[in-house]
Amino acid sequence: MEDNVIRNNQVNLIGKIHSTFEFSHEVYGEGFYNFDVEISRLSDNSDIIPIMVSERLIDTTSDLRGKIVDVQGQFRSYNRQIEGKNRLVLTVFAREISIFEEEEIKRNPNYIYLDGYICKPPMYRTTPFGREITDILLAVNRPYNKSDYIPCICWGRNARYAEKFNVGDRIKIWGRIQSREYQKKLSETESISKVAYEVSISKIEVHEEEIK
Repeated sequence: MEDNVIRNNQVNLIGKIHSTFEFSHEVYGEGFYNFDVEISRLSDNSDIIPIMVSERLIDTTSDLRGKIVDVQGQFRSYNRQIEGKNRLVLTVFAREISIFEEEEIKRNPNYIYLDGYICKPPMYRTTPFGREITDILLAVNRPYNKSDYIPCICWGRNARYAEKFNVGDRIKIWGRIQSREYQKKLSETESISKVAYEVSISKIEVHEEEIK
C-alpha cells in the first residue's frame, strides 16, 4: 500500500525556504514541523507552498531562510478546527528533503502528479476576460482508509474536457501546486486577505479503466 501512495501522489518542489520552522505535532516521539517554501514562476510571481517535515529529515532548530531546498513527498489534506469551523488544510508532506546550491537546479522546480477520483461535480466558469476554467475536487487514496481531497483547476481546452467528468471518474493529472491570495469579505466594510492552495493542471487523462 505504501508503494501505491508514492505512485498516486507525487510532489517534487525546489525553492527557497521562506519561513522558520513551527512545531506542528508529535507522533511516537518524532516531532513534525511546518515551514514555507517560495518557488518562482516563469512570470515575476512566485508561489509560497506549505511543507510539513519530520525533525529527523532536517535541522528544525536552525534558521534556514534563503537556503535552496529540494522536497519530495505527497500533497495532503487535513481537517482542522479553525475559528470554530472545520477547514480543509493543505500541505506537502515531505518524505525526502535536501539543501543544495542554487546553480544545481536543472529541472522543473514545481511538479505534481495525482491519480484519484472526482468527488464533486466539476464547476465550469469563465473569467471576465473570457478565459475558461473548470474547478475539480480530487480524492486521492492513502493507507488506513484515508483520502486526501485536493482542489485542482483546469484552463482552456482542459477546462472544456474536464467539465464533462462525473463524480466517481478516475483521472490522472500533472501540473504544479500554486498559492493564490484572495479577499474574504467579513462585512460590508471589512475584508481580510486569505491564501488558497490548488493544483494548476497542465495535463489530464481519464484512467484506462474508465475508458469503455
